[in-house]
Amino acid sequence: MNLWQFVLQNRAEVLELTLEHLFLVGLSTGIAVLIGVPLGIMLTRWPALSKPVLGFANVMQTVPSLALFGFLIPLNIYLFHVRILGGIGARTAIVALVLYALLPIIRNTFTGISGVDPAIREAGRGMGMTNRQLLFHVEIPLSLGVIIAGVRVAAVISVGTATIAAAIDAGGLGRYIFRGLRMNDNTLILAGAVPAALMALAADLVFGWVEQFFGTGTAERFKNRRVILAALLLAAVVGVWGVITLYPAKTGGRVAVGSKDFTEQIILGEILAQVIESEAGLRVERRFDLGGNLTHEALVAGEIDAYVEYTGTALTAILKRPPVSDPREVYRRVKEEYATKFGIEWTEPLGFNNTFAILIRGEDARRLKLNTITDAARPAPKWRAGFGQDFMSRPDGYAGFARTYGLRFMELREMDLSLTYRALVDHQVDLIAGNSTDGLIARHDLVQLADDRRYFPPYDAVPLVRQDTLSRHPEVRHALNMLGGLISVEEMRQLNYQVDGEHRGVKELVQEFLRKKRLKGDE
Repeated sequence: MNLWQFVLQNRAEVLELTLEHLFLVGLSTGIAVLIGVPLGIMLTRWPALSKPVLGFANVMQTVPSLALFGFLIPLNIYLFHVRILGGIGARTAIVALVLYALLPIIRNTFTGISGVDPAIREAGRGMGMTNRQLLFHVEIPLSLGVIIAGVRVAAVISVGTATIAAAIDAGGLGRYIFRGLRMNDNTLILAGAVPAALMALAADLVFGWVEQFFGTGTAERFKNRRVILAALLLAAVVGVWGVITLYPAKTGGRVAVGSKDFTEQIILGEILAQVIESEAGLRVERRFDLGGNLTHEALVAGEIDAYVEYTGTALTAILKRPPVSDPREVYRRVKEEYATKFGIEWTEPLGFNNTFAILIRGEDARRLKLNTITDAARPAPKWRAGFGQDFMSRPDGYAGFARTYGLRFMELREMDLSLTYRALVDHQVDLIAGNSTDGLIARHDLVQLADDRRYFPPYDAVPLVRQDTLSRHPEVRHALNMLGGLISVEEMRQLNYQVDGEHRGVKELVQEFLRKKRLKGDE
């Protein structure tokens, strides 16, 4: 399916994600203008503050977006019992986008007003103008073109940065880009990237025209009441829409199910959602595609009520405990510590262990007769290895893995997990660490090397749920316990393959799977 066919077939979703993207960009840019322009004006009155203020704005632009999202999510700031900052979703994304957009707006406002000819200021004062009159009738009109140029840059930056916001369930065209990377699907990547690029071009053209419009004869245009009233009305409409979207009314009969940002997690999240809907009779809000450890942070913060975690990941990456090889002991430890530390209950394991899979190309395995990770130590000095950021940083990841097997590579490359498969298939790397249940293994004729020294701990998949959610909805425990032992490793790999390899829809696939297991799974 080419891009045009995909857009036509999914036009409703494409339009929805485009509108979400426009909302993120429009609201964040508008808020940045309301903050940045007054700050820029203030700096012209107190120039000594320019270095610290512009320095802060510069620092905000250098902070990686995912790192900023991760910092903002755990914050719990309330105003009149309404959470105004923290958590996953558009609220946090807009705060981050505002911080990124401030620099060009503050800098251009400060530069534009400071650049007004002093002789014009003196002429205004000679006519008896107050400082306020001088600002609104002389300085701002003359520098408006420069100020709008800063807004223009901020809007274009926000269009690009907003694609990352999909990693915290803020919506937008980034959903397609992340899905495409995860599924190795160029059409999906283009479905997100092309509309975002067109949006950036449109923003640049529109603000360029506005900048040119106000660049000459601005004094009279600036006083045009109709233009001002129209702008205020538009801002009010967007603001009301923003408040409704960011702070929706809470409903007692709804639970939120989350997932991490790879195919298996999307499938498992959908399984949880459909079983809760059919067996517990509750409405489920799906908050999928959360990057990194955002699912854990969102569960602890109460932004979601349930998701599927892996025992080894919880033990090492969340609780920071040393790896343990006994599956029962790992499950016991995480169950006890999560209950006491986080108020989170581990339910029954789903039935499969998704351990790290050390993968090489099938042709290399057959040619070099490699079956175990120990066998790979021989050719490793001539190989390039590619690992995801998570594998490189976690305590049960690369450092201990390389030490246990005595591995030394010619080159070590760190990238997004979804890209490692593509890099391996394209011969850009020779060994990667994937997931043992990944459908891409069969699709690309990859071979999983046996962990013959048993380095990796067990990673049994288990649904987690907040204890306060179970108190409100005890029927959720029954629904989730029905999933105990439901899925084997081979079944999970087949489900992943049907999504990644055959591009089947997750919702329909899950319904079919649950019907085969004699669970309803119907809405």
